[in-house]
Amino acid sequence: MKRTLKKSIYIAATGILLSGINACTNLDESLYSELNKDSFYNSKLEVMQAALRPFTHMQAWLAPTGQNGYYYHAELSADQVAWPQKGKHGYDGGDHFRQHYHTWTDNEGRMRSGWVLIWSGVGYINSAIADLSEVDHAALGIADEEMAAILAELHVLRAFHYMKIMELWGNVPIATEVAEEPLNLPTQPKAAVFEFVKTELETYVPQLLPYSTELVGRVSATAGYAMLAELYLNAEYFVGTPMWDECIAACDKIISGDAGGIGGAPALAGDLTETFGNTNKNAKEALFQFAFSRQGGFTFDWGGFFMGYDNMKDVLNIGYGGWNAFVVIPTAFDAYADNDLRKQEWFLFGPQYKYGTNEQILGTEEWNGKPFSYVNSIRRESEGDVTSEGSMAEGEENSGARFHKYKSGTLDDVNYQENHYIIYRLTEIYFNKAEALMRKNGGTATQEAVDLINACRERAFAPEDWPAARYTTATLTMDELLAERGREFIFEGKRRTDIIRFGRFTNGSWWDHEPTNDATRELYPIPHTQIAINPNLVQNPGY
Repeated sequence: MKRTLKKSIYIAATGILLSGINACTNLDESLYSELNKDSFYNSKLEVMQAALRPFTHMQAWLAPTGQNGYYYHAELSADQVAWPQKGKHGYDGGDHFRQHYHTWTDNEGRMRSGWVLIWSGVGYINSAIADLSEVDHAALGIADEEMAAILAELHVLRAFHYMKIMELWGNVPIATEVAEEPLNLPTQPKAAVFEFVKTELETYVPQLLPYSTELVGRVSATAGYAMLAELYLNAEYFVGTPMWDECIAACDKIISGDAGGIGGAPALAGDLTETFGNTNKNAKEALFQFAFSRQGGFTFDWGGFFMGYDNMKDVLNIGYGGWNAFVVIPTAFDAYADNDLRKQEWFLFGPQYKYGTNEQILGTEEWNGKPFSYVNSIRRESEGDVTSEGSMAEGEENSGARFHKYKSGTLDDVNYQENHYIIYRLTEIYFNKAEALMRKNGGTATQEAVDLINACRERAFAPEDWPAARYTTATLTMDELLAERGREFIFEGKRRTDIIRFGRFTNGSWWDHEPTNDATRELYPIPHTQIAINPNLVQNPGY
């Protein structure tokens, strides 16, 4: 049977028939339905199109662009971001309540969507590896080293997919080939999945090209070593084996510049806006990013999850609104000192004014026709409740501080909505190395660890405030390191993994969330629909 470019219609790991999936996960597009692979790979451009297709698909489940993939579950199950009901809006069958309170079941529609999105990506990668391994690259003018790097990108990207799959579901099948028909592959233990990810990364990351301007939006050496650093940092949680020295070595590959960087080596941004602004395609701190571009027709649209209603268009002078969905949990906003510049730069809070004026905008729901302000509470203040803790069921249109970390610029800005989405940045590598140093030292900060964190934190304080805000070996405790990770990486899809690693996911309290003290909640259930399709899948304990 001759394979075509739509051979990834089946994902071997799950036995899911994927035809008919909507939007960017639709693998049955007519554009490719009759295009045979033997007549496609006729140029380097076509090789790169096949190699990059899995990467463009990945934004559907990793970036906060309105799909229900990894990002939705990584943020809404943790202690910083929630999607409360706001009057008649946002209950959505209790989906977001169950994430917040850790009461999800194996029949969550958004979880099923996330499963299909991520495994579809594995299928795309397996397909590309199979096809490109057979291409006569020399005939297309592609040198052996370059072709090896292209294939290495795909292997590393697949390992990244499996690392995130392992984080969410733990024990899963391992599929490295595309099936011509559904195959019911057996579940592998998490230790086997970890070893697969580790082996793939350790084998192929050294073959990646150093990061440079030409590799923005691709998997370069900085991306690969950042993945290794994350895997090693979480190894003790994943498989019970600490890998602190390995984490430190991977971080050093990036910090030293050996893995490349914009301008030759990565460097910390000098302020809080450079890395997330609408000219961040050349951000010197970036290590791995989605190369979104409105002008290129591939916009980073964070508005759905993060923007308020359309009245916020007048505040920011922008052309997009949102669902008024995600808000900052009050205890997370309280974690910032009042003089922390991140509290001013990365959030919308307090009275909201029409752009460039002192005219306060008006509400449209509970505060209809009244001056509008975002408040650090989630309760029915319009009905007189200004003292209770509130709950997920008691939100209003203005409840909670809001996302303002990425800034699109105004409608008349030549770079309006040209923001790239940053997957890894140098600050995270500093934090990872510092944590590994501290854990290796029995949980006590070394001076090197303190220096790494202070180098990142200093941007968040005015010069006159910095002497009191800087850490010492006495003040940088493990608890404080976790708190600072939260303040620095809020909205970046990192929090669930962090609080699991620190033992705070099932045992921690925040706002109105009480501990479940149920370790089985550290993994999500395999969607019951997938077990019905593939009886060799084994449900995770506790479900």
